[in-house]
Amino acid sequence: MYRYQILIEYVGTDFIGWQIQSKGRSIQKLIQTKISKILKAKIKIIGSGRTDSGVHAIEQSAHFDCKKKIENLDKFLNSINYFLNIKLISIINIKKRNLNFHARFSAKERIYRYIIFNRVSTPSIEKNKGWHIKKKLDLKVMKKGAKKLLGTNDFSTFRASSCTAKSPIKTMKLVKINKNKNKIEIKFKSQSFLQQQVRSMVGCLKYLAEGKWNLNKFEKVFKSKKRIYCAPPAPAHGLFLEKVIY
Repeated sequence: MYRYQILIEYVGTDFIGWQIQSKGRSIQKLIQTKISKILKAKIKIIGSGRTDSGVHAIEQSAHFDCKKKIENLDKFLNSINYFLNIKLISIINIKKRNLNFHARFSAKERIYRYIIFNRVSTPSIEKNKGWHIKKKLDLKVMKKGAKKLLGTNDFSTFRASSCTAKSPIKTMKLVKINKNKNKIEIKFKSQSFLQQQVRSMVGCLKYLAEGKWNLNKFEKVFKSKKRIYCAPPAPAHGLFLEKVIY
């Protein structure tokens, strides 16, 4: 048996998300179907984690097993991308791994990036690639709020009701905010995340940055551990899975 890791870039706009579901088009199902066709075998793909409907990936990671060795990896990439590129999915790399490697359970860190366009006019070139917010955001107070999220905490406030994670305790290793002209990028790094955690944290940071909340209220909501007090989650189309580190 041979195990291969694939790194995947995709635009999530027209999909129900990464994970195979009973209805709708998933990224996992499409890739799985095309690889099975090329390798002429039933292939099951396991991803590093699910991304919701509308969420994009710069470098999602997944693995699959097959009985026969893939002799020419470049030829395989050309073949699979021929079928996937039209759907705005690209397999950007493939690596042979030992059987101990697991795309999900071997991951040490995951990095997500959230993009906000803070300007009056609606984006055209980068449509559906960021959250458009017209009201001017206070970056200084947003950064102060971001610092409150660092460390090991109970993130229940930011957890979707449908989340199946065993524990709401997570360790946030990095929350970094950068601004270039009217584009704000927020980077989050942790070993794992709860469902809708990043989007919920961004929604609360937005409330803080536009003056709906002060730092006191932001911290109080976070420490409450109650989803009911959370600001509305940021839209999915501004979220990117940037990298999975092993």
